Amino acid sequence: MQIRESAEMYLETILVLSKKGPVRSIDIAREMGFSRPSVSVTIHNLAAEHYVKIEEDGTITLEDKGREIAERIYERHLVLSALLVRIGVPEDIASEDACKIEHDISVTTFDCIKKVIEDNNLTSDILGK
Repeated sequence: MQIRESAEMYLETILVLSKKGPVRSIDIAREMGFSRPSVSVTIHNLAAEHYVKIEEDGTITLEDKGREIAERIYERHLVLSALLVRIGVPEDIASEDACKIEHDISVTTFDCIKKVIEDNNLTSDILGK
């Protein structure tokens, strides 16, 4: 299974939800606005490729390679959202736009954005660190 934007979105959603507690298909469906059957098919496909694990009690956890992708996408989301807000974009629009950008931006471009933020001591301004 080739990881595409939709799979990245699932993995990122699982990561974010897991910060609040155990994750089940119904939680993912609610968060993403998808039907339970659609989520179930995708989760089983991700499990077959060892991106996620479905526990006996139905909870879903990220496997190492799924976690790596989820954390990369989530970092992009946080950095891009914060940067857009910093330059004056309303928070809700910044979050939506970051979701669109985070999947398509190249590693090179994202690394350059992070470097400019770090080199100009904007980390605390942009990321609250």
